[in-house]
Amino acid sequence: MKTFKVALAGNPNCGKTSIFNALTGSRQHVGNYPGVTVESKSGSFVLDGMNIELVDLPGVYSLSSSSPEEDVVFKELTAAGIDLIVNVIDSTIPRRSLYLTTQLAELHIPMLLCFNMSDDAKKKGLKFDIPKFEKYFGSPVVQTVGCRASGVAKLLAQLSKTLGELEDHGVPMLSYGGDIDDAINSVAGDIEALQVKEYAHIPARFFAIKLLEHDTSAMRLEAFKSVHPKVEEELKHLWDKHAIEADTFMADRRYAMLAGACRGAISSTEGKRREISDKIDMVLTNRFLGFPIFLAIMYLTFYFTFTCAEPLMEWIEEFFGFLGDSIKNVWSEEQLPYLRSLITDGIIGGVGGVIVFLPNILFLFFAIALLEDSGYMSRAAFIMDGIMRIFGLQGRSFVPLVLGFGCTVPAIMATRTIESERDRTVTIMVLPFMSCGARLPIYALLIPAFFAAKYQAFMMLLIYVIGVIVALVGARLMKSTLFKGDGEVYLMELPPYRMPTAKSLMLHMWDRGRMYLQKAGTVILFTSIILYICNTFPVNKAVEEKYAPQIAAAESALKAAEAKDAQAQEKAKEELSALENAMQSEQMQYTITGRVGKFLEPVFKPLGFDWRITTSCIPALAAKEIFVAQMGILMAEGEVDENSDSMRAQLRKYYTPLQAFCVMLFCLLSIPCLATLAVIKRELNSWAMALTEAAALFGLAYVVTLIVYQVGTLLKIGTSMIG
Repeated sequence: MKTFKVALAGNPNCGKTSIFNALTGSRQHVGNYPGVTVESKSGSFVLDGMNIELVDLPGVYSLSSSSPEEDVVFKELTAAGIDLIVNVIDSTIPRRSLYLTTQLAELHIPMLLCFNMSDDAKKKGLKFDIPKFEKYFGSPVVQTVGCRASGVAKLLAQLSKTLGELEDHGVPMLSYGGDIDDAINSVAGDIEALQVKEYAHIPARFFAIKLLEHDTSAMRLEAFKSVHPKVEEELKHLWDKHAIEADTFMADRRYAMLAGACRGAISSTEGKRREISDKIDMVLTNRFLGFPIFLAIMYLTFYFTFTCAEPLMEWIEEFFGFLGDSIKNVWSEEQLPYLRSLITDGIIGGVGGVIVFLPNILFLFFAIALLEDSGYMSRAAFIMDGIMRIFGLQGRSFVPLVLGFGCTVPAIMATRTIESERDRTVTIMVLPFMSCGARLPIYALLIPAFFAAKYQAFMMLLIYVIGVIVALVGARLMKSTLFKGDGEVYLMELPPYRMPTAKSLMLHMWDRGRMYLQKAGTVILFTSIILYICNTFPVNKAVEEKYAPQIAAAESALKAAEAKDAQAQEKAKEELSALENAMQSEQMQYTITGRVGKFLEPVFKPLGFDWRITTSCIPALAAKEIFVAQMGILMAEGEVDENSDSMRAQLRKYYTPLQAFCVMLFCLLSIPCLATLAVIKRELNSWAMALTEAAALFGLAYVVTLIVYQVGTLLKIGTSMIG
């Protein structure tokens, strides 16, 4: 079976992804291009006995290499191996979409033009003279409706025909005018003389044009460095003779060529009515109504996510609890006890703690896909753009920041909608300051324990507001220093509203869910094993011997109490539990985690942290909510949650409200969970960035908490014990 490599190219929002999904279905692979954060997609399908590998290139408006996406597309299309380019064109805005087509045509790679959204174009009253377009570009043209399965039938038929006639494809002759063409031919001659084998399949004329435009990707190709003097000579000649800036002039000439091509090939019916999308936007982007409507939609998005996910999360939690208990029931404590505990408490507990959030991830990205595919997400970015630019970000940064209140992992993944590499990086770096749901158990334990009921809501709000303020100020500082640059202007396209397809929504959910499990889950699995070892070993036999007689006596008392009343039985259970918790607490001090906590206590003492708090912060690196469980063990309270009154009473005996606030502040600002660091590494393709983020957050949390504790102590704010 013969294999063909087909590249799918087009502008953002042209329906390219819908066509890709319709052709490949679930036979897709999603990843990142090496060295950049741009998403890569490839898939395969069989057509009339031919195996087709389909590569979905990032959406771009040109091949000018002014963005990471354009640089990726340039490298993909100039590499050997592509048999055909399927250029997807938004036929509702053909003149703008065809600008990229003029550059693709210069590659002289066989091309098939796919006029997508033909149903929307028809509603707008647009008619196309297909034979004229085919003659002008030397490529076959097919009209499609990518969001419907039946809408790509003509594309499949034409694709099969085109792949069978690749040797007979036409070559468009695009002219830039006499002087420009002379300069192109002169540089192309020098390029041909180099006989660079790596690019022998691409016409020298294409690279000559790119060099004359000072295209970044072309200029850094080592193979053509020797031609640079010739390029500068021709550019000087053009300037001296005609005051022509070649890069802008060629762009103007491309638009002029398109105007000529479209003049006789596109017609429009007169008196067509105002589009439905425009009427909807009169309300949704209204200067007064737009923002409240946006907030309402965001609220509904979260309400939908958490309401639908809650029962599934409970089922998953019950399943992993059942799985762990089942293994414990059939696996005796006497047989390999540590391996038994590692599997049930470490691996199943740790991995289960990640998978339990999967419904949240799936429903969240279903909602995001719905907003994106319908066209509303572009409106949301438009509405928030002015506010976010005050802090050095753009409108599209707002949605990931809001999602960060739920879980930082999917919020970071949601930054893929941000076009600017700088804005996306800054948004990712400040997202950990948005207080995620995993920190909530810490607040829910400490706030009721140390603050009066009338202040509890205020304290909770204060913590969240501090996170938001630090995130926005941090973004402003980074855009003014580390990521400083000229202000970028973005084309904020408002595509027409469309009805998303179920298939596209499901594939979007599947991609993100699989990515979450693969990347975050593996890190948590590894971390769970490491933490189990640190929390368990070494074992202090002296502690076991110390408590063994007391526990044995308590067990005997419990058996004796079973024959008496329920009150005696409950009291015996409490005494046994207290002894077991006390033994576990002493054992923890002897373990690696306990020893590290004791060792680090002098470092954290200026923050108001003793060895218990310090020790509890270590496993909280895996997941913040572990802090509560770890404190329960160290306070000899056993397994507790954020609603434990006895745990709160114990905390009040040892700590002050100021110390409690500092713990919450440190957990808010410090290193996020390891799953978050893993996703930062994945999205930025750099462990250095992830580790730098961790170090910076730890340093900031330490300094801020130190200042708050020392100033609070000096002013005697919240320093009195209330236990």
